Amino acid sequence: MQQRTLADRSVGAIGLGGMPLSVEGRPDRDRAVRTVHAALDAGVTLLDTADAYCLGHDEVGHNERLLAEAVSSWGGDRSSVLIATKGGHTRPPDDSWALDGSRAYLRAACEASLRALGTNAVDLYQLHRPDPQVPYAESVGALEELRQEGKVRAVGISNANPEQIRLAASITPLAAVQNELSPAFRSSLPELELCTELGIAFLPWSPLGGMGGAAALGTEHAVFGEVARARGVSPQQVCLAWLLALSPVVIPIPGSSRPESITDSAQAAALVLTGYERGVLDGTVSV
Repeated sequence: MQQRTLADRSVGAIGLGGMPLSVEGRPDRDRAVRTVHAALDAGVTLLDTADAYCLGHDEVGHNERLLAEAVSSWGGDRSSVLIATKGGHTRPPDDSWALDGSRAYLRAACEASLRALGTNAVDLYQLHRPDPQVPYAESVGALEELRQEGKVRAVGISNANPEQIRLAASITPLAAVQNELSPAFRSSLPELELCTELGIAFLPWSPLGGMGGAAALGTEHAVFGEVARARGVSPQQVCLAWLLALSPVVIPIPGSSRPESITDSAQAAALVLTGYERGVLDGTVSV
């Protein structure tokens, strides 16, 4: 697979978002592991997870443990796999989603993630979301402390605006920014432009538009389906290829709960769009 750079590592240009394997509607354990194995077999080497990806408070770390198990049981070169996780979201006793970006919480969350992943150092540790009750510099500073202590190899942030990206980059050697970006959600283009300028990897989450994303590409964003039909590929591949063409720092992380879907998505790394196709998908060229 085409390679892209994340921190000082080369990873496959298409990653895997692990969230669908652990939240409501998740597959059984066997299919989940087979999905991860299919991704790895297809050349995916970036796996993205978070401690909060689970059904509720009594199984925090579910997705981290699942990915660790899947990588451990895979027959390929495990050293080529980069697992990125996140802290800062909490799952209270009512199983809702809350925030805690405090230094104390993030340090404790990182320690728990180390245990869940079965490692001495997290490859990429990301602040899941800004906590409005905690100064952003404090949250990022906690991650930089963990990096200096060797518990984190690289630091990233998620759901950040340009001001927060610049602030984070002044505190730590910022390796990645993970924001939502898809044909249906293009509001993160300014953040992508900044990451391109600074040489920071940009990981689009929900790159296919989230629930029903593939179907939406054939209706609301019909032009992606039209290009897909003309090229004899899936709309998902066209969508991911479009994202890859936006900037060399882009590494999409589509979620998947089936081996077949991530195998299809991985093929987008080899799909080269023409200038005309890119213009049509960008909306700058009329069909």
